[in-house]
Amino acid sequence: MTEQDAKKLHDETKLIHSGYVPGNKDPRQVPIVQSTTYTFDSSDDIAAVFDEPTHALIYSRFANPTVMAVESKIADLEGGVAAMATTSGQAATAMAIMNLCSAGDSFVASSEIYGGTSNLFSTTLKRFGIEVIYVDQDASEEEIAAAFKPNTKALFGEIIANPAMSVLDVEKFARIAHGQGVPLIVDSTFATPVLCKPIEWGADVVVHSTSKYLDGHAVQVGGMIVDAGTFDYANGKFPDFTEPDESYHGVVYTRDYAAAPFVIKARMQLQRDFGAYPAAHSAFMLNVSLESLDVRMRRHCENAQKVAEYLVTRDDVLNEVRYPGLPSSPYHDLAEKYLDGASGVLTIDVKGGREAGVKFMDALKVISRQVHVADARSCVLHPASTTHRQVPDDQLESVGITPGLVRISVGLENADDLIADIEQALEKATK
Repeated sequence: MTEQDAKKLHDETKLIHSGYVPGNKDPRQVPIVQSTTYTFDSSDDIAAVFDEPTHALIYSRFANPTVMAVESKIADLEGGVAAMATTSGQAATAMAIMNLCSAGDSFVASSEIYGGTSNLFSTTLKRFGIEVIYVDQDASEEEIAAAFKPNTKALFGEIIANPAMSVLDVEKFARIAHGQGVPLIVDSTFATPVLCKPIEWGADVVVHSTSKYLDGHAVQVGGMIVDAGTFDYANGKFPDFTEPDESYHGVVYTRDYAAAPFVIKARMQLQRDFGAYPAAHSAFMLNVSLESLDVRMRRHCENAQKVAEYLVTRDDVLNEVRYPGLPSSPYHDLAEKYLDGASGVLTIDVKGGREAGVKFMDALKVISRQVHVADARSCVLHPASTTHRQVPDDQLESVGITPGLVRISVGLENADDLIADIEQALEKATK
């Protein structure tokens, strides 16, 4: 079987075979190339590589065979033309924005995004002179479009927001972005390509934290950027793509790398200079996990649905249950449209506020307390007393967190065991 043959397979098969096809007497599993550097026959060979770095390996700061196999697999799964791995989801998001925006530019983002991403946008990128403009993702197309400025270079959203559990209307966001002449970047961490392929709905760039479901076992930290290869960066708004790159032999990305200008530019500029590239062993571990992704995601969704359906019966002790798989969710219709399953994460608002939320978290026996999510093991976090403990209660709701909000990441355990654990913890928390 060739790599082209592998690309024609169903996703369940691609997860196992795509990205690496062994030849005669080659290792069956993707080999770990544990080397930072590579040898050449002559100085001319080295010079040729630096003239055309995408055709050969130079240094494992931005390219490694093991990592490249995983990049190829995820690009194939997402329906993109190329992908670039990073050392974390935060690095992937930062590089995706910085690949488009320079000092003096802006971008528009949904206000319902992961807290770490919000801090990156609002604090760190601000220091680099890049402005974020937040919008309500549920607002009308006209209202969101009105937030754009002449210097706006991108639109960003999460397909399933963490921890708000809202679902992004990807087609709407794509229409807005393309109407403004900018690409749409979608964080698809909670969905994975098993539940949703944002590129099919108009996204131009997809980012992942591979530390979550793609890994699923809490053994590696990583990120991924996928280039759809469809956006026209030669529309006049992105001179960095259309004018010679003086830092690399006058390369013009839309001319010399027309098939995947976004990822190639990110690799040749940002990855070259920042070096946020994962180690070969981390990529190997990720690839092993990817082989079971489809099976795991189906179980995560099944378990979370059962847990959510139990929780909505407990309105005696809960103010709210947020899970887009529930018919009562305001995002149920969007989940039905875009998602093949609503992921394994849900949030609840425990009556009694901060004190009750803490009691509930501490009373759990099977579900573990950890600063993590989207894992084979069920885990829980009470943001008001942990990650957002320094934020006053009257300010928590402005960032979508109530004092009693608890995020539950439903794992692969037996759902009845998880429900029993939650039930006993709720009883203790609300006495």
